[in-house]
Amino acid sequence: MDILRFDAEKHGFWDAFVRSANNGTLFHERQFLNYHPAGRFIDHSLVFMDGKLPVGLFPAVEDTREGRRILHSHRGSSYGGIVQPPNQGVEKNFRMLRSLNRYAEEQGFDRIVMTLPPDIYNRQLNNYLEFACFRHGYAYLKREISSVLALEDNIDGNIAKFKSSNRTAFRRGEKMGVHVRISEDFAAFYAILKNNLKIRHGVSPTHSLQELIDLKKRYPERIRLYGAYLNDTMIAGIVMFDANSRVTLAFYISHNEDFQEYRGVNVLFKEVIADSILRGFSYLDYGIFTVDMEPNFGLARFKESFGAGGVFRDTLMLDLKPGPSGIKA
Repeated sequence: MDILRFDAEKHGFWDAFVRSANNGTLFHERQFLNYHPAGRFIDHSLVFMDGKLPVGLFPAVEDTREGRRILHSHRGSSYGGIVQPPNQGVEKNFRMLRSLNRYAEEQGFDRIVMTLPPDIYNRQLNNYLEFACFRHGYAYLKREISSVLALEDNIDGNIAKFKSSNRTAFRRGEKMGVHVRISEDFAAFYAILKNNLKIRHGVSPTHSLQELIDLKKRYPERIRLYGAYLNDTMIAGIVMFDANSRVTLAFYISHNEDFQEYRGVNVLFKEVIADSILRGFSYLDYGIFTVDMEPNFGLARFKESFGAGGVFRDTLMLDLKPGPSGIKA
């Protein structure tokens, strides 16, 4: 099996391959990855060829940690791993892993790191890649937990899974006049998000406002801002990324602390869940509540109040050369 370094002129099939793949997501697409400005990452994405047929894609970058050169799942993306078509067999996964390991050694890398989408993103449940990884010496670098809600046939089915405190909260918000609508006012939401993150965590959002607006332009139908309003004032918002045909992901969730009593986020999620059901999704991914495997129990409880449970978001690694232990992803 041959491995080719991604070339935009030669591999224009990339995004079509991702969209028809078993485990492809928005975060694997070049249309998404290309929002990063030139120079932010050293792209080292790979195309696996079996004869003249592409059988796998690996969005990746070159990274250096503690003097070690790492072939890493694209660091500007939530998910990585090798994207594959449906019904790809275990033998081909073994061949891809052997080829990848050999390629990385020949290119002088010291380590391979890949973060896999949770199993819910697979059209066909399939752990052949993980199996091949472990048989070829890979180990867990970390196992984060993402909160995932299975969507029922109608909103009443999901509300039945809410904790009673959550049902009380969203009904209270509705009675107080909170209403939800799709919004294009990313600037208003970003101001809420930026202030909230600074107060709670002392950090800035992953994306700048202009990057978020750029992503919305790239994916006008797959990225949506739901705003909770009191009269004409946005008091909370959720930015949803439709990762693939099965899963929609709550990428940003935030509220204005001054309006916390109106329970804007509770009202929002009730409406987002209802809309996600109507749009045909099987799961709503609330995102991780762990950082380097340290849980935020308060955040976990909030997501559990909607009936969400935890699934692994795994990062696997292979050390190709001996070196210092404890290097983080």
